[in-house]
Order: sequence, then structure tokens, then C-alpha cells
Amino acid sequence: MESALYVALSAQVALSNRLETVARNVANMNTAGYRADEVKFAELVSKAAQDKVSFSTGGEKYISRQYGSLNKTDNPLDLAVEGEAWFAIRDVNGNLSYTRDGRLQIGNDGTLRTLTGQQILGAGGQPIALDPDAGTPLITQSGEISQGDVGIVGQVGLFLIPDDAQLTRAENSAVIPDKPVIPVQTYDTNGVRQGYVEGSNINPVREMTKMIMISRAFESATKMIDTSNESQEKAIRELGATS
Repeated sequence: MESALYVALSAQVALSNRLETVARNVANMNTAGYRADEVKFAELVSKAAQDKVSFSTGGEKYISRQYGSLNKTDNPLDLAVEGEAWFAIRDVNGNLSYTRDGRLQIGNDGTLRTLTGQQILGAGGQPIALDPDAGTPLITQSGEISQGDVGIVGQVGLFLIPDDAQLTRAENSAVIPDKPVIPVQTYDTNGVRQGYVEGSNINPVREMTKMIMISRAFESATKMIDTSNESQEKAIRELGATS
């Protein structure tokens, strides 16, 4: 009976963690460049008793790298990444992170920045300066930026994050990998598309379906706990009466 109780409790912990990630995904389904949270579960088998008992782990959270949809805006300062690369951004404290949110603006100092104020970096890791009076920038697939008669004024950098890197979240839908990134040097499978913004990679219908399924599974685990408690109470009463 105790095994059933512990199994149900382990299931509730796992389901609670899963529900938390689904709720966060739903809250960010309209956030540009946002990458969904996912959870990996594993089975733990206890051999302490005569019979093996399987428990669920609490779940290992990770950030999905699946692409979001590209939405046309025709804004020349909106950029989207085609492929698996990321933009590099740097905050006022010099901290680096990587994002797929390419909604940009020209800062007061003339540098190209995200809407939340981070500098977007060039291929060499340097900030990119534009002339607000030199006309609308033209940005090619390789990220090269040209303005009017000035010509090429910089290049937006694209960077690949290793597949085995662990990601942690940062500001502006950004992530911080635990391994060095690799600058993109060829643009056959990775590139920049001007006038587009990448949406989140969250499927609202799927997430809402997950939420319903998790809620039902949590209720089932709760019923299992209630049943186990009732069985224990009944056993105590009956054994107490015969002793």
C-alpha cells in the first residue's frame, strides 16, 4: 500500500513540473523568437522491497530548438533567422546571450539594438553602427548591411550553438549555452531574412491539450493517494479491533 502512495506522489511531482512548463509556454505563445520548455522523464526502479517498484523522476527541463513560423512585417529593421543559427546580443553589463528575436531598432548612439536595448553583434562580435540619416538599410541573406551611397556598413552575425549544449534562459527570449558558439561562415543553410519576424515555436492547441491531460492525470494520482490512505486507515481499524 505504501508503494502505491509513493508512486502516486512521484507522479504528482512530475505532473506538477510538467504543468508549470505548459503554463509558461502558453503565457509566451505570442513572444517573438521564444523557445518552448519541454520536460524529459525517466523511470526509477526501487529494489528495496521484494518486488520492484517503478517511480517517476521529477523531470529534466530543457529548451526546445524547434523553429517558429516566419511572419512578414515589411519592417526593414525586422530580421528573422533561416536555419539553426542565432543572433548574438550583449547587454549593458557586457553579458552575451543568443536570441531568435530579430526585432531591432537604432539606438541613440547609432548602434543596432534589440527592442529591449541590447546591442546586436556583428560576425566578429562587435557592435553595428548605422547612420539614421543614410536611408533605409538593406540587409542580405548573409547579414551584410548597406545604406544608400555609404555602401556596406556592417554585417549581422549568425552563430551556431552546439547540439549538446545545455541552454539557460536570458532576457529577450534569449538563451545562454554552456559551450562556445560557432560563427556561421557559409550561408547555404543558415541566413537572414529582412522584413520578417520569427514567432514562438509553441503550438497553442497542443499546449492546451497537454494542460487538460496533465490535469486529469493529476486527479487520477490524487485519487490513488486517497484510496491508499483509506486502505491504510481501514487496515489499522480492523487490526486494532482484533488485537
